[in-house]
Amino acid sequence: TTLPQIDAAVQERAAAAGATLLALQSNHEGTLIDFLQAEGWDADGIIINPGALTHYGLALRDALASLSAPIIEVHLSNVYKREAFRHTSVVAPVATGQIAGLGWRGYMLALEWLLGEAPPAAAKDS
Repeated sequence: TTLPQIDAAVQERAAAAGATLLALQSNHEGTLIDFLQAEGWDADGIIINPGALTHYGLALRDALASLSAPIIEVHLSNVYKREAFRHTSVVAPVATGQIAGLGWRGYMLALEWLLGEAPPAAAKDS
C-alpha cells in the first residue's frame, strides 16, 4: 500500500465523518515542526508516524508537547520486534496513544479513535 493510497483512504473516511484532515509527509524535522506550529493549534487530533525521528526527534517531540490536541503515534511495523534502539520513542511520553505493527490500517484505527474519542477543539478551550 502506497502513501497516496493510505492518504486517500484516510481522507475518504474523514470526509464521510464530516471531518477535515490535513496530511503532510516530510523527511525533514523542521518541515514537520513548521506544519505543527502552523496547523496544530486548531487541530482536534494529530496522527503522526515520526519514522526514525521517533527515537531522536526531540525538537519534534517538543512541538507535539506544546499542543493540546490528542496525539496518536502510528508505526506500520511493530517497532518492538525490530532492533533494540527502535524500542524507545521520545514521542510516546507526549502521545495519547500508540499503534504499531498493524500496517496502513494503523492510520485508519487512529482516525477512528480520534473521531469517536477526541473532544472537539471548542470543548478543550472551555
